[in-house]
Amino acid sequence: MAVNIYDAAYDLEKAIRQSDEYARLQNMYQAVYADEGARKMFEGFRDLQLKLQEKQMMGQEITQQEMDEAQKTVGLVQQNLKIAQLMEAEQQMSRVIAELNQVIMKPLEELYSSHQ
Repeated sequence: MAVNIYDAAYDLEKAIRQSDEYARLQNMYQAVYADEGARKMFEGFRDLQLKLQEKQMMGQEITQQEMDEAQKTVGLVQQNLKIAQLMEAEQQMSRVIAELNQVIMKPLEELYSSHQ
């Protein structure tokens, strides 16, 4: 019996949306965006993060000044309880996605490791 992997992928998407981890992430995100000060701080942090990632992807070097600014910004946002909780929820969701990726990639890993 053939399996439509896209149907399975959409089922997985639905399961993720219904997971406790996603619900917690969504709640923490809403809490940050309901607080104007936290929202502005978080958006500034995200902008800086994206700017540095973009530089890295383009092969540009990140300066020590930019690194210092990033570390200072991380320190500030982590002092905000709502943002800290959101970041923790993001990390938890990232771990779940990484674990799911391992499961998804297992057939390929087994295939390629079987001929060594």
